[in-house]
Amino acid sequence: MRVALVSGGSRGIGAAIARRLARDGIRVVITYASAADRAQEVVAAINAAGGEAVAVRAEATDPAALRAAVQRAVEVFGRVDILVNNAGVAPFGPVEQVTLEELDRTMAIHARASFLLAQAVVPVMGAGGRIVNIGSSLVERVPYGGWTLYAMSKSALVGLTKGLARELGPRGITVNLVHPGSTDTEMNPADGPDAEEERAFTALGRYLDPEDVAETVAHLAGPGGRNITGAAFLVDAGTVA
Repeated sequence: MRVALVSGGSRGIGAAIARRLARDGIRVVITYASAADRAQEVVAAINAAGGEAVAVRAEATDPAALRAAVQRAVEVFGRVDILVNNAGVAPFGPVEQVTLEELDRTMAIHARASFLLAQAVVPVMGAGGRIVNIGSSLVERVPYGGWTLYAMSKSALVGLTKGLARELGPRGITVNLVHPGSTDTEMNPADGPDAEEERAFTALGRYLDPEDVAETVAHLAGPGGRNITGAAFLVDAGTVA
């Protein structure tokens, strides 16, 4: 039975990905930074449905904690076949107001943590392994100001995805990138103050559900994704159309 490690899996898109992979019979390890109760709810739901899941506290800015999360996954389930780099933050504001601390933290969570988790997973991931990075439609189009730091940090995942795809291809490991658009989560609720404006940027006129993103990740992690690598997929209701 395959094993997936999903970073930031206690809520939103990460929780939906964890639940969706579990439906395919994949054992799941989720990481969380502080919401232990939410993480345990995700684990309990997966286990109650007949799956197997565990939660591991691992702050994405802590390299040692990230490596320990991979080690824990191997200790519990014996292997890691799928890595989903999902943990994220959503900094917003004028570029001149971005602090050095906010800059470093955002880059650490989105870029450095994704690199470090991949680095830790690769030695224990065999042929057929899958790495899926969660980016953002803002990498492809930034429709208004305030998102410079976020877009820049998520853009780093393009290089990570393409570089790893080329490097790990000979080992039979695929690496892909999913760019969600506006998604109904706690960080960006579909009834929030900016929701109508964000809907107006989409071709379909609607927000995504986290499950929409999870379906694409499940495809890339499943048999249908075996010959897809180094690619980016927009799941954005047509924001970039």
